[in-house]
Amino acid sequence: MSTDEQDGIEALLDDAENAVHDGAPEEAIEICDRVHRLAPNHPGAWFVRGDALRTLGMIADASECYRAAALARPDHASSWASHALTALELLSVEDAERSAFRAIREEPRSPEGWWVLGLIREWGSDDAGAQRAFLHARWLDPRGYPLPPKLSDDDVEDIVADCLRSLHPDIRDYLQNVAILLEEVPTEEVLRGYEPPASPLDMLGYFSGTSLMDRSSEDPWSNLPPTIVLYRRNLQRAAQSRAELVEQLSITVFHEIGHFLGLSEEDLERRGLD
Repeated sequence: MSTDEQDGIEALLDDAENAVHDGAPEEAIEICDRVHRLAPNHPGAWFVRGDALRTLGMIADASECYRAAALARPDHASSWASHALTALELLSVEDAERSAFRAIREEPRSPEGWWVLGLIREWGSDDAGAQRAFLHARWLDPRGYPLPPKLSDDDVEDIVADCLRSLHPDIRDYLQNVAILLEEVPTEEVLRGYEPPASPLDMLGYFSGTSLMDRSSEDPWSNLPPTIVLYRRNLQRAAQSRAELVEQLSITVFHEIGHFLGLSEEDLERRGLD
């Protein structure tokens, strides 16, 4: 391939990356198609295509693109780290761990690799290992990988109480038999209850039980006490500051109360509780 052709491909990939950043992932995919017609196994085109597909929520397809990018250029740590992240989102934990370690082996100073390894260890309940990996990522890139604000049990109790006090008294009465629990991360059982399985990194809260709208005197099982679960680690990561953390937890509490009341995801989105 001539220098002019290589320069042309790099210019196309710059356009594709800009399209992803500008919120036009479909355009980025079209540009990557053009690059692959010129260079069928170009790692940069696979990588940017993965970013575009991930933006579209097509995690399985994005993961395959990141894998292709890594295999086409095995020394590219970001491809291995991105594949590790999407593999974790798909609950392929062993595959995620292998790719995270490969990212760190290729580039020991890869903050992304250490951060993803922290996520994997966190979901595997290795809190000490997760903290070490997160601290290493922060040491390598303090601005890109800051430690999230902390959310204590007392914080959660106070914020939930404030949320409940703001509700209409009739709704508060209905909620008296609803348990509101705090857990660190969602379980695999909960995540696999969705089709496709939900990401272990995105779920902030979970409502379990029958909504008020669906209860029936003919079905005694529908009257069992429901539960709202809040996931501390994901809530912490969803915020960049203490104020954002309080706001995100409040939104999550109201979101899950909405499910208890029988509101759909579309109803909650219209109310700004998505």
